[in-house]
Amino acid sequence: MNTRHSPLLLLSFILFTAHAQTVNVDSLKKVVANPSDYKALIDASKSLSVQLNKVSFDDKISIAGKGLAAALQQKDTANAGILYHSLGTAFYFSGRFDSAAACYYKGVDFLTRTNQLSELASLYNDLGKLYRKIGPYSRSHEFYNRALAMYTKLKDKSGIATIYNEAGVLDEYEGHFEDAIKSYKASLTLCKELNDKVGIAYAYNFIAGASVQQGKFDEAEQYNTLALQIREELKDSFTIALTFTDFGSIYSAQKKYSQAEDSYLKSNAVAEKIGYPDLLRNNYSELSNIARAQNDYKKALEYFSKAASYKDSIYKTESSRQVEELSAKYETAEKEKQIQQQQFEIASRNYWIIAISALMILGALLTYSFYRRYQLKQQARLQREIQTQQEMATKAIIEAEEKERKRIAGDLHDGVGQMMSAAKMNLSAIENSISFSSEEQKTNFDKVVTLIDDSCKEVRNVSHNMMPNALIKSGLASAVREFTDKINKNSLVINLSTEGLDQRFDANTETVLYRIIQECVNNVIKHAQASELDISLIKDEEGISATIEDNGRGFVVAEASAFKGIGLQNIKSRVEFLKGSVEWNSAPGSGTLVAIHVPAA
Repeated sequence: MNTRHSPLLLLSFILFTAHAQTVNVDSLKKVVANPSDYKALIDASKSLSVQLNKVSFDDKISIAGKGLAAALQQKDTANAGILYHSLGTAFYFSGRFDSAAACYYKGVDFLTRTNQLSELASLYNDLGKLYRKIGPYSRSHEFYNRALAMYTKLKDKSGIATIYNEAGVLDEYEGHFEDAIKSYKASLTLCKELNDKVGIAYAYNFIAGASVQQGKFDEAEQYNTLALQIREELKDSFTIALTFTDFGSIYSAQKKYSQAEDSYLKSNAVAEKIGYPDLLRNNYSELSNIARAQNDYKKALEYFSKAASYKDSIYKTESSRQVEELSAKYETAEKEKQIQQQQFEIASRNYWIIAISALMILGALLTYSFYRRYQLKQQARLQREIQTQQEMATKAIIEAEEKERKRIAGDLHDGVGQMMSAAKMNLSAIENSISFSSEEQKTNFDKVVTLIDDSCKEVRNVSHNMMPNALIKSGLASAVREFTDKINKNSLVINLSTEGLDQRFDANTETVLYRIIQECVNNVIKHAQASELDISLIKDEEGISATIEDNGRGFVVAEASAFKGIGLQNIKSRVEFLKGSVEWNSAPGSGTLVAIHVPAA
């Protein structure tokens, strides 16, 4: 992770909330806890949800959620859109990027309906930051441009200054540091015109960060000091923590390790209080690197373990996949709205033609008939377009999933796995040079080595399951057998039979079928409480048939909650992607049978 950029992610949110820092938090909490007045509840929820240094992110989620529930109950679309935005922001800073994206897109829908351009511009900016965090950068550019267009239309200098800073961040990501500094200084000029001290502090902070990238450390320290002075004046402890993180980056780049360590620990003191795992993970990771650079492997391991205790890159990558799913669904929904509007316009034109034609004799009847056929053709074409768009969205999601699985598997094996192996080697290398004062110390040291070794094995197993070599080299039957052979036979006996799978078939079909079977087996392990599982795979002239049958507790198929709870909908969508069909036969106490058929291509 680039340490320099983690504070940048907070800009717009802080600029937006700077005015609210003097609000009496305790009194507002009492209003939310015992709501008697709807307007007071909404006002308190919106005020509390934007507090940065006085309310934890978990509290923000709870508070914004209560306000949102009340707004939805009252059908208050305007405030619901604002609170969806606030809730999404709280999820974002808590590291729950999939939940943040879901709230953001809901907020876009509500705010668009109520024409709240200023709030919508702020939300587009936050969507830009979300995609800057998880990728792709092209989506980040898209939402920043939308936000800038709205701020320009509104003549909102504060909003324009915010986007200048965001543009500078993207320039830094692309290595264009001089362009980044120009954008930051343009933002600084606007913020000084507005006497926006929060914005001025951030501009100084950003200029400092770009200066670090250029090796201008004295200049970077000067600008960061100016930012710290303003933030201490404002008594904004949250942004002070971010400033200390940036000081840590400046000192670390100069190998001033003692000063760097002190800065990161000061930042952590605040991050712990507000529950900001992303900043804590970043700081502890940098502290581990500092200790390693000084050959203090014991401290490096301690800091590494603390960093690993927070949500790691796997969660981020999985969230990225889920966010992409939400994005695909959002784009598909927008396309469907356009198509429906076209249908409405076509229908409206035809109704006028029919009304006029009704006044005519034979010629009118012929005209009506012609336009009726035209209407049907248009509707058929539009329906085909809707279906094509849905299929494309599904294909994109599945392909993105597999791409992410491959990338995660590679990162786990080549990144995390090698790092942990190196840690084990370093510990083993220094074992003989350590003089243990007691047998207990020696035993604890051995436990640490064993733990790292077990973790290495677990990483390799996870990596292999995400993208098994057997599927690539030998095909579906071998991959499924390898997957089931790894399951503990004492807890679940699996009987696998295959027929007609000697020859390979379409790689995409093999991959999707493997994921379906993997999902089914995982559902059995998690939910079925079964002792035996039978899997059958048969390929013939008509296609591929698969059955998965367990002797577990079963469930009521007709209940919608069951589909949601054990992932049946996910299985159904994958089978439909292959133009196949799937049926479930289950009842409480009678086990479950899943029957899948994919027709021959």
